[in-house]
Amino acid sequence: MEKGTREIILQARNLRYAYGEEKPALDGVSLDIREGEKIAVMGSNGAGKSTFFLNINGVLKSESGEIFYRGEKMTKKTLNRLRKSVGIVFQDADNQIIASTVRAEISFGPMNLKLPRGEVVSRVNEALAYMNLQGFEDRPPHYLSGGEKKRVSIADILAMHPEIIIFDEPTAALDPVNADMLEAVLGKMADDGKTILISTHDVDFAYRWAERIVVFGDGRIIADGEPLEVFRNSDILKRANLKRPMLLDIYEMLWKRGIIGQKKAYPRSVEEFAAML
Repeated sequence: MEKGTREIILQARNLRYAYGEEKPALDGVSLDIREGEKIAVMGSNGAGKSTFFLNINGVLKSESGEIFYRGEKMTKKTLNRLRKSVGIVFQDADNQIIASTVRAEISFGPMNLKLPRGEVVSRVNEALAYMNLQGFEDRPPHYLSGGEKKRVSIADILAMHPEIIIFDEPTAALDPVNADMLEAVLGKMADDGKTILISTHDVDFAYRWAERIVVFGDGRIIADGEPLEVFRNSDILKRANLKRPMLLDIYEMLWKRGIIGQKKAYPRSVEEFAAML
């Protein structure tokens, strides 16, 4: 489905948020998020990415501005709807995991929704299967490996059945094997129609995975567009302390040297590049 025909799920309008007397972490941020989008949220540390996530999830309340979820303005009375619909997988799984067993951990969210026991069991089993965690049910999550903890923290959110899933620096501290596992899970979620936002500094990952790049700088959105559009904008990259994806540089270098005879659609992955060659 083309971006323009997708329904807008969430709208943020002129969000402003500051921590104490510091300069605003969000300074008039507006963004529309559409159903099924794969969005990479980028920018230097302190640019406002995590604060934005916590505002649109309902954990933080903006000082001014509005959030609309499926056309309904979010207020104190409707905030629980936002929290149910927008799930966050935090960077450090240890900060998210609280229960003594994997099953109890994944059950925690659905139980807080006061769902019938049968529905809780069904959701937990579904999340365990989705994240390939069968056999881990009775294991203490804090003794799992980093990659296994990450899978549990994702299962936590999946069991809540959110429409939008946010990942805050999901590949941080993961080895290459587990980073590949995570990317495969993200692909599966996208195929299943989930709307996904990912905060990342990994430009190569963002270039091959995302269909839209949103760049934050000093509490504002300084770019919002397709990956190629954003990563070819040297001014934006400089302002956000980002570099160009390696594949983009290699492709343009080969074209300029005449090794690639005709400039074609830019490859977004190594596989696409190899097929083109």
